[in-house]
Amino acid sequence: MPDESTRAAVRAPRRVLPVIVLAQLAGTSTWFAANAVMPELQAAFGWPATAVGTLTSAVQLGFIAGALLFALLAVADRFAARLVFLVCALAGAGCAAMARQHAADFDALLVWRTLGGFCLAGIYPVGMKLAALWFPRGLGPALGLLIGALILGSASPHALRALSAGWPWSVVFDGVALASAAAGLLVFLLVPEPPHPRASGSGLPLRALWAAATDRRVRASILGYFGHMWELYTMWVLVPAVLATRLAGASLSWAAFVVLGAGAVGCAGGGWAASRWGSARVAGIQLATSGLCCLLAPWLLHAPAPLFGAWLVLWGITVAGDSPQFSALTATNAPPALVGSVLTLANSIGFGISIASIQLFVAAAARWPLETVVPALAIGPLLGLIALRPLLTRGAGPR
Repeated sequence: MPDESTRAAVRAPRRVLPVIVLAQLAGTSTWFAANAVMPELQAAFGWPATAVGTLTSAVQLGFIAGALLFALLAVADRFAARLVFLVCALAGAGCAAMARQHAADFDALLVWRTLGGFCLAGIYPVGMKLAALWFPRGLGPALGLLIGALILGSASPHALRALSAGWPWSVVFDGVALASAAAGLLVFLLVPEPPHPRASGSGLPLRALWAAATDRRVRASILGYFGHMWELYTMWVLVPAVLATRLAGASLSWAAFVVLGAGAVGCAGGGWAASRWGSARVAGIQLATSGLCCLLAPWLLHAPAPLFGAWLVLWGITVAGDSPQFSALTATNAPPALVGSVLTLANSIGFGISIASIQLFVAAAARWPLETVVPALAIGPLLGLIALRPLLTRGAGPR
């Protein structure tokens, strides 16, 4: 296997990073497709308000299962990463098409959304792996761009719904299916296989569990990430309901895209700031800011329109902007031989936490006003900041 200096000496073609970023954006567009048309699906089929939480959690559960299985079988190491990306992107497109076809049957839709989440485990993490192998010494900025692309991709169904206002809701599923298929073809045709031989390892080692549990710095970044995940996806699910208190139709869809997509600014800006002040400080500042946005909800939900909009955009920027920094902190502090395993375990548990949070808050929002429910999201950022203290007080974190 080539060492780090040999890999770094191999220059990536200029097109590689833009293609991976674009493919990441298009490939993850299936993630929130159902959320973008949920009011129409509920009106058409009589589903309860809690259906949005169930369908979102199904995607999260599928992603967890896929991430763990791919790691246990070392799929992206045993096979060409770009081939894995292609197969999963095409399969994800098929799942989106089948979800559209069977949307009237809630149980069938639930199955296809779960399978779609499984396919996303071969898109998002594999795209990051391709970037890591091509840019071993420039991963920080690349990571910010990739996670920013994930955020824009997740928000894109709302933009697609705004653009297709007046057309049937099925256009959104058709659009994301085409985008996912195009993403797979882009990577397979335009991204060369990285200078890294395929492995024959056994996959996810149990030592990663011990490393995460016993290393103080690894534990701090992972627990901070868990606090972040308590808030992130639940906020994304609740944003349309928050906007629906003032907007409707295409205006609501455009606003949802802007608020959710603003996280890409947080990722890019956070990467720039982390190179100067460290990932721990940047993650801590963004986590504290998003937590404050939760606590201020009772007042800002009823604020004048400019203040209401500024609050949601700031929340969108900071709720997602710390994601690359938590990944960077964990990758830097984990034992080098276990980085992939520790990240896989942390991501899987984090997405499990997001399922619990989504289910809890969607059910609560169906019973109580948003100004009563939203402030409780700050529990995650608060616990995350407490967990980060060992890295913050020591000025730790990659630069």
